[in-house]
Amino acid sequence: MSHDMSEEKLPESHGSAGHHEVATHGDPFADPGLPEHQPRRTDIDERAAKRAERQVSLMFVVSMIATVAFIASYVAIDKDKIVYVWPLGHVSALNFALGMTLGVALFLIGAGAVHWARTLMSDVELPAERHPIEADDEVRNDVIEQFRTGAAESGFGRRKMIRNTLIGSMALVPLSGVVLLRDLGPLPEDKLEHTGWLEATPAKPLALINMNTNLPMTAEDIVVGSLTFAMPEGLHTHDEDFQQRIAKDALMLVRIAPADIKDEQSKELGFEGILAYSKICTHVGCPISLYEQQTHHALCPCHQSTFDLADGARVIFGPAGHPLPQLKITTDEKGFLVATGDFDEPVGPSYWERAR
Repeated sequence: MSHDMSEEKLPESHGSAGHHEVATHGDPFADPGLPEHQPRRTDIDERAAKRAERQVSLMFVVSMIATVAFIASYVAIDKDKIVYVWPLGHVSALNFALGMTLGVALFLIGAGAVHWARTLMSDVELPAERHPIEADDEVRNDVIEQFRTGAAESGFGRRKMIRNTLIGSMALVPLSGVVLLRDLGPLPEDKLEHTGWLEATPAKPLALINMNTNLPMTAEDIVVGSLTFAMPEGLHTHDEDFQQRIAKDALMLVRIAPADIKDEQSKELGFEGILAYSKICTHVGCPISLYEQQTHHALCPCHQSTFDLADGARVIFGPAGHPLPQLKITTDEKGFLVATGDFDEPVGPSYWERAR
């Protein structure tokens, strides 16, 4: 604050622009009126006003920096990192950084707005008489005029530095919420398009493991009319990610007389009438476990979607949107059933990125 200010720039040396008190004439209930308006230093000294403007703008700029620091902290700090912060003790470094930076960003926007209002906006008291709730044209015009007057007195259009830094800080703060949307879950990438059977190739096939015996199967193990469940070789029930993997890798094996198979492409993907379909329903992902050997229909117990396994597992009833994906199988030199590639399309329910 400047110390060489002349006396005429002190608020006390200027007259009042306010309302004088109303004489009470000994009546304790009389309206005392408004006290005299005392001008602020920023009202009469342009240097003080410029200094206040710089202070407000600095708050908005630091708010923008804090928002950028919030985003940088979210990207750079390991979520498992623990640090000691006195007097809080050992806390998550990421949570502490996010809380501090976002708190500073929001606080400085509010503090800057308050400082702007207290030092640069007009603070003249304007009494408003009580009136009916319904406003007439005169009142509406008066409100519009007051709004325009308030906008002019706030200096929002004239004080460009405050206006631009306020807009910048207000525009950046919502990015904090946008960045946090990343915590909704890991990015799917192409994980929905492939399963554990992707590792199978014609040169290095994967054996089909019976989920009941945990042993590889031969073609003779699958009889006509039976329903057998299988999983890929190398997947074990004690694996940490077993539940996540089996939710996509689970197979349903049926054997149908070749003459009863209606879909030629489905017959080519199978082996001697043994067809390997995904066990995961294409409606909401329930496991299919019901099979009617006479009709070759598989039924999902959740919502009764029904698939004709003899006709490429097409949907013949229920809410499922597309057929069950099929896995190409054959036998190796030892006679065990093996897969030579992944499913012909993504397994499970539809999602907006997939073709169907």
